[in-house]
Amino acid sequence: MEHDEKSFLPTRESLLVRLKSWDDQEGWRDFFSAYWRLIYTAALKAGLNDSEAQDVVQDTVLAVARRMKGFRYDPAVDSFKGWLLYHTRMRIALEYRRRERERAGLERLPPNAEWLAEAERAPELKSVELDEHWNREWEQNLWEAATARVKKEISPKQFQMFSLYVLKECPAADVAKSLGVTAAQVYLAKHRITALLKKELNRLRTEGI
Repeated sequence: MEHDEKSFLPTRESLLVRLKSWDDQEGWRDFFSAYWRLIYTAALKAGLNDSEAQDVVQDTVLAVARRMKGFRYDPAVDSFKGWLLYHTRMRIALEYRRRERERAGLERLPPNAEWLAEAERAPELKSVELDEHWNREWEQNLWEAATARVKKEISPKQFQMFSLYVLKECPAADVAKSLGVTAAQVYLAKHRITALLKKELNRLRTEGI
């Protein structure tokens, strides 16, 4: 699965409102595209294998879908980031419980309420390492969202200058020569786009989503 530019653009407060509706298939596709990797890598970081991590992604998205109507976005109380992490942790813990029961040869699962209670007590839910990983991945998600939005505000050539000079760390003179621009234009593109990215990242962090 790969991200595309479109997937990040609506995945903030406006998308959360759209997700209140089960029928908004495009909204749910956007949500999945923007957050599946975050959930998947968190599951891997917690020690699950690829198949189990994929199950965690599916179960977490389903859990979010079931509870989305009751979710009220209020940054003063909690962020969507924290809410999604809570559900991801729960599903990771449940996957460990499923693994343990399969190893013990137990086919029947306990009642959902009992299983959820077990998950609440699972030690992996309090993993500091998982929290740190989640924060790093979340910042990457914000960076990609900010980059996609900024790219829509500038010309492709300006972003190409920025990408080569800043992201790929090519010498300004080489960038200028390859793109047929002056070094001054390369520096100007860096200054402008860096400022736009910083502004957009600050906005996204303030939203808490």
